[in-house]
Amino acid sequence: MYDYLKANDIYLGRSEELMKWIAPDSVALSFWSPPYFVGKDYEQNETYDSWQEMLKTVVQLHAQVLKPGGFMVINIADILAFKDENMPRIQGMNISNHKSPVTKDMVLQAKKKYPHYNRDQLASYLGCSEQTIDRRLNGNNIRGGKHQIQTRVKLVGASLESFAYECGLYLYDKRIWKKDPAWANSRLTTNTLKAVSETEDLYFFWKAGEYVINRSRLSEIEWKEWEYRQVWEIQSVRKNDDHEAKFPEELARRVIKLLSDPDDIVLDPFMGSGTTAVAASKEGRQYIGIEKEKKYVLLARENIKHSQIQASLFDTVKIENPHTATPLSAAVFQN
Repeated sequence: MYDYLKANDIYLGRSEELMKWIAPDSVALSFWSPPYFVGKDYEQNETYDSWQEMLKTVVQLHAQVLKPGGFMVINIADILAFKDENMPRIQGMNISNHKSPVTKDMVLQAKKKYPHYNRDQLASYLGCSEQTIDRRLNGNNIRGGKHQIQTRVKLVGASLESFAYECGLYLYDKRIWKKDPAWANSRLTTNTLKAVSETEDLYFFWKAGEYVINRSRLSEIEWKEWEYRQVWEIQSVRKNDDHEAKFPEELARRVIKLLSDPDDIVLDPFMGSGTTAVAASKEGRQYIGIEKEKKYVLLARENIKHSQIQASLFDTVKIENPHTATPLSAAVFQN
């Protein structure tokens, strides 16, 4: 008899190993947000290849632990500043910042007229600096600017789909989380036309088997306001003082309410500060959390404990209705 991980606890270790100790076909929903490979402190020892291998292993272990008909939902963003040393070391030419009126066409015309001129002679002829000649001919700010150059957008959804499909998990749906602007993943240079990051993706993968569509999971307002909508507008976490990459509880709550029922087990293999477990507990679900950083295991447990204490106090508070003198649960006034 295997000693499987018990529900309603957070386990210290790597998901690639600990997920092997989750009972097969026991998890109704897995909702997680992995490291994004954008240079966070906890990613320092990762290469892109090792990061991809980790994601592949974790995704494919879900084929064993998910119930037939269960779902795996991954919250992740594309890498907007992916380092690529094969890219030309050129940034956009910001004309408004030019201190010299000399243009590239003017330099080319001068070179055509005086083909034997070197850059010093061209600079003297055009009345500008040698650096201006270089920048007009070779591109602006090849030294790097405010942030690193040679970065491009790297899409991550295709690799996740491939990893999942290889083990029999199918991309069932895709939602977009519209959040507050996030500059960290953008790493914009001083000369760019790129947009700042304002969305993340939710990939819904399904394990073959009958799944339940239960309209009673949501209120009529919830069905109308967000279940049918592909874009979920949810504010980002305002305070990341205890963990640098938290997602809002409302994001987890929506996924959990939509795709699971009370007493189902909800898994988060990258538990972080405990948001998924907190949301699962509030919605009457069980949870299993895995986290490789000891400080975050302790943080998650503390956040879950605090949430449960608050819920317990809320449930026991009685408010007397002044009209009927009948004790009413404070839960009546939750909304």
